[in-house]
Amino acid sequence: MKDKTIDYLLRTTWLAVNKMYNEEAAKFESTMATGFTLLSIDPENGTPSTSLGPIMGMEATSLSRILKKMDELGLIERKPNPEDGRGVLIHLTDFGREKREFSRERVLTFNDTIKNHVSEEKLKHFQEVTETINELISNKKIYNQKEHTLK
Repeated sequence: MKDKTIDYLLRTTWLAVNKMYNEEAAKFESTMATGFTLLSIDPENGTPSTSLGPIMGMEATSLSRILKKMDELGLIERKPNPEDGRGVLIHLTDFGREKREFSRERVLTFNDTIKNHVSEEKLKHFQEVTETINELISNKKIYNQKEHTLK
């Protein structure tokens, strides 16, 4: 068997996780993106709409479509930001809080299942590796190097 690239392992694993969450969310007429957004909104104080994209690592246009759909479904409501008259806070409705709890339970079930099948040491190494990958990417140390060396 040929060695698989790190990119391949990350991509195929993420696609499997994404598919799993979408299949679970579909049972309740939702999507993984909606669940992730619900989990990213502060359930008590709301979240500024301009902060939500960076929190989730999403582009504004993609997030805008998700928020529009969530608004239509009655999961969120938009309120003026009292600290910034031009800004908008995204708040969860009671229905949104209910769906948020459902999403939270699914994420915790996933985490608990993985923790029951993978040792704490291996999970620590996994976290260290993913943090290193994210650091290398965010510090532009992969493709913006002066010299590329392939090993």
